[in-house]
Order: sequence, then C-alpha cells, then structure tokens
Amino acid sequence: MSDPGGHRHDVPGGAAWSLTLARGSTLRLEALGADAVASMLLYAADDRWERLNVPDTLKAQMSARIHPPMVLMSDMGRALASVTGSSSDWHDAITGHSVDADLARFGPSDYGRDRNGWRRSARSLLLDELYAHGLGERDLHATVNWFVKVRPGGDERGTLGYVPGHTTAGDWVCLRAEQDLLVVFATAPHPLDPVAHWRPAGVRAVVAPGAPAPADDPSRSFRAESARALAAAERSAR
Repeated sequence: MSDPGGHRHDVPGGAAWSLTLARGSTLRLEALGADAVASMLLYAADDRWERLNVPDTLKAQMSARIHPPMVLMSDMGRALASVTGSSSDWHDAITGHSVDADLARFGPSDYGRDRNGWRRSARSLLLDELYAHGLGERDLHATVNWFVKVRPGGDERGTLGYVPGHTTAGDWVCLRAEQDLLVVFATAPHPLDPVAHWRPAGVRAVVAPGAPAPADDPSRSFRAESARALAAAERSAR
C-alpha cells in the first residue's frame, strides 16, 4: 500500500514481516491496537554477521529501556539505527520474545485447524522470516520489543512484570537506518502479557526516504558512546 509519507505495510497481529532499509531512510512503526508488540531483530544488510547487540546498547547508554534519541548498536560497536522519535519513552529490550511454551495457555492450535488464525510464537514467526533470508536459529538475538513496558515487581527475586495498557492504538516509534539494514519483526503477544485470550494487535510500518544523521543530531549528543557508534558506522560507509 502507498502512503503520502512513504511505503506502508500493515502487519496483522500474530504475524511477521521483514524488509531492507537503505542508510538514511526511516521506519515508522504504529500500533494498530492496544498492547501491540513488535519484537525486532536487526542485521547489517551487507554483512549479516553484524547484528544488534542489546546488552551493549543498554550498557553503553546507561539505560534499562529503549527511548529516543538512543542508538541501536551492533556487536561491532557501530550504529545500526537511531531512535529519532516516539510517543512513548519506554520500549522493552530485556525480557525477550515469546516461545511456543508461552502460548500453551491459549490452547492447541495448528494450521490445519485454524488456517490464518494459527497461533504462533514470536520465535517461530521470526525464524520463518530468517529462513527466507538464508539465516536461521544461530542468527537469533535478543529483541527490542517496541511498545512494551516492564517494571520491577518489588520482590526479592527481582521479578519483572508486564505493564498492560502501556500502548494504545496510534502510539508510534520512528527509526533512522545508520547502515543498510535487514529488519525482521513479529507481532505475537509479549511473553509476560497475562492476557487470557488471543487477540494480538497489528502494527503499521511506514518506510520513507531520508538522510544520514546531521552533525547536530540529538543521538550524537546523547552519550559519548552514541556519538562514537554513529561515527564508526559513517566510517564504514565511506
């Protein structure tokens, strides 16, 4: 589908999608319903051994959440993408994505019985997209779970709890590609979401042309580590 701001694609709840982004272009994700989730993997398009490193991204920028104007860093210390804006100041990157066992509470499901309503975990959906690009299980990494917030449960174990209602329809986040990227994401429910019924919300993706980060971009001044990651990506693009 077309959009005045670029190419638009609606991903239903409980589905997956992948796309390539040229350096400088933007990807805007919009929640199409309450408690939407987009569990995302990121890879450098030209060298897919380089991929998002969530622990380094959080540690280097002294954060337990993803928010603007943070930089999403690769395992080589280079910027893959920058978070240029968001309706929310909290996106989860520490609790992972759903696996098949997380769907047990919804009852059995398979394609033969449920057809397009087949309930699948984020991991299963992500793997299908990875296989289409010649990748597989060894290429899975920790995801950023856009639109999700978790908070400490206050117990001695340090339990984290899902915050329902954190996202409503129309919430959004925008990324700028700092390298040519392969982006893969799934819209299955978050593993900590206690919802009793299967009704995952969809996500709208809008891709638009853009330009690399300008000299005065907020991501450069956010942290010294953010600036270094952007500079490293720019050196590799020359």
